[in-house]
Parts: sequence; structure tokens; C-alpha cells
Amino acid sequence: MIGFGQAGGKVVDKFLEYDKRTGSEIVRAAAAVNTAKADLMGLEHIAESQRVLIGQSRVKGHGVGADNELGAEIAEEDIDEVQGAIDSIPVHEVDAFLVVAGLGGGTGSGGAPVLAKHLKRIYTEPVYGLGILPGSDEGGIYTLNAARSFQTFVREVDNLMVFDNDAWRKTGESVQGGYEEINEEIVRRFGILFGAGEIQQGQEVAESVVDSSEIINTLSGGGVSTVGYAEEEVEERTSGGLLSRLRDDNGEDELDSAHTTNRITSLVRKAALGRLTLPCEIEGAERALLVLAGPPEYLNRKGIERGRKWLEEQTGSMEVRGGDYPYRGAGFVATVILLAGVTNVPRIKELQQVAIEAQDNLDEIREESDENLDELVSDDSDELESLF
Repeated sequence: MIGFGQAGGKVVDKFLEYDKRTGSEIVRAAAAVNTAKADLMGLEHIAESQRVLIGQSRVKGHGVGADNELGAEIAEEDIDEVQGAIDSIPVHEVDAFLVVAGLGGGTGSGGAPVLAKHLKRIYTEPVYGLGILPGSDEGGIYTLNAARSFQTFVREVDNLMVFDNDAWRKTGESVQGGYEEINEEIVRRFGILFGAGEIQQGQEVAESVVDSSEIINTLSGGGVSTVGYAEEEVEERTSGGLLSRLRDDNGEDELDSAHTTNRITSLVRKAALGRLTLPCEIEGAERALLVLAGPPEYLNRKGIERGRKWLEEQTGSMEVRGGDYPYRGAGFVATVILLAGVTNVPRIKELQQVAIEAQDNLDEIREESDENLDELVSDDSDELESLF
């Protein structure tokens, strides 16, 4: 995972923290790239040797000030420095590269597509993007940056997974608190998705295994992807919670399989029809992957099969994969649904429309500004001689 820019670095840092907390070992190696020194210093889990400051000759470690054209130029100029950090990674152990960036700012939105293009030229492993869209209240320049970055980034990666801040920011929430929570949401969803199939010593092997090849096949074919998520807590039998409801009436340890199947199916529906990382119509998604995670006794093949069939009907896709991810001591059962190749995405259309208007406004403002300056200095200035 390579975090490009402030938001990208923070998300990758959070993934490493998630790995340490859960022991899931998703991130084989991590790096952060930025033009702002302070952002790199604020990271906690990415090794200092893997934090790359670029553009020092141009911006002196102060960032690019939301100028993503400058961000792209600097990434092109200093790509060898980024490559230097990647050279220390044992790439033969890596299933894929994931370039993570906020698309509204300058460094990540400009630099991430440049890095993706570079990685695809050099390596045979797939290169994916995780792009974070700014909230619509963040202002025209960020929307314009995001629209331009999005259409460039999506062409340079094997698949672009998108998280839309607009769908997740709560009203009245502080910006800082909002981002903390959003980063948690990103890491929870993608953590379970990428963790599937990563079996550690002494861990149960899934009934129907989902591994990295299933994820890669679902993401192949390019385009844009979104992720749905739903979870339900599982409690101890004595509390009369879900666990006791799932056990059969005579109190045996065998879970009531029909009941479990129904719970799984309804979790799948919640995940697909609830809040997606990028809101869209799921009908027409080209490919889908369903992962069910939780303590092994709550996962049953029948529920997963039924959930998979339901997803096939809803999306109209013949390529719906599914499987389980045993996760002892999780305290919950979670469903993660990856929908790849989605095309009916109103938010992207709206983003592009707003960006076009913002671009027109900027051009008008610049013209007006030139005229105003001429007016300001031309009055009676003929009588003054210019210095040179």
C-alpha cells in the first residue's frame, strides 16, 4: 500500500494499525509519499524509511496548496525517489499494489495517477487505486481537482475503488472528527475484504475459501468499484442475544442452520442495499464478490450460496463469487460485498457537472481579474514613466 498525499498517508497508517490490532497481516509493505513534511511527520505506523518527501526543490516541504497540476509534475520529476522506497519491498510476496489518495487536494490527486502509471509499466502485479472523493461542501477547487483526478486515475489503474466522503460526513460533525471516523469506515470494510484468504498458523480454513485470486478476478476488467458492509454482533449464550437465538431449541451447540441461513441472507441484503462506499445503483454491476466473516460456527455454506444467488438476481451479473472468512473472537458476523464495474453512479455525473461549472467560473474570474488590474493601474498612469 502506498499512501499519496495527506489523506492517503493517513489511511495507509490506519491500515497498519488495523493489522497490528487484528493480526490480519494484510499489508505486506507500506509507504507514504507527500510534498508536505509535516504530514509525513504526523504518521505513526509507517516506518520513517518508507516516508518519501518529494518536490523539495519546488515547494520546500510545504505542500502544493491544492494545485494538482503541480502535484502531478512533481510526482513525474521525483518518481525515482518513490521507486527507491518500493525497491526495498519484496515484490514477489505481494499480490497487488494499492495506491491510496484523497482526490480533492493537490499532492495525492495529482501524484497518485502518475505513480499508478509508473507501477503498471514496471510490474506485472495488478495496480489498484483507492480514491477518496471530497465532500460537496469542501468547495469548488476540491471538486474540480477530484473530477480531473478521477478521470485520470481510473484510466491508469486496473481498478479504482472509490470512497465518497459526501455520503459519510455527518451534519454538524467537526472536520477532524469526521475524517477520523471516515478512515475507520474505510479500513473496516477494506480490511475484511483484503484479509479474506490470509490464513495464519492455527487458524481455521474456510468452508468455501475466498482468497486473493478471487479478489483479483473480481477487480479485473477495470472500471470503478464500491463496497457494501453490514455486521451484527454475536453475544454469549447466557445473554439471550443473537447466539442464543441462533442455537436450536434443545440448547445444543449446533446452530439452527435454517435460522443462520436467513440471518446471513438478510445481512447480505443490508450490505448491498445499505450505504455503499460510493453510492450507486447495484443493477448492472459487472462482477461482485461476497465475503462473510465471523466466528466459524456462524458461517454456513447455504447462507452464502443463497446470498450469492440473490446478488446475481439484483446485479444481473453472471460473475458473482462468494465465500467465508473464519474470524475467531471477532464478536460479530460481517458481510462485505465488492461490486466491480459499476456504471450507474449519479454522484460521479454530479461531480463532473459541478467541476465543469467551477472551471468556467475560474476562467471568468481570471479574465475579470486581469481587466480589473488594467483598470487599476491604467488611470492616469500614462503620465508616469515606467521603471523599465
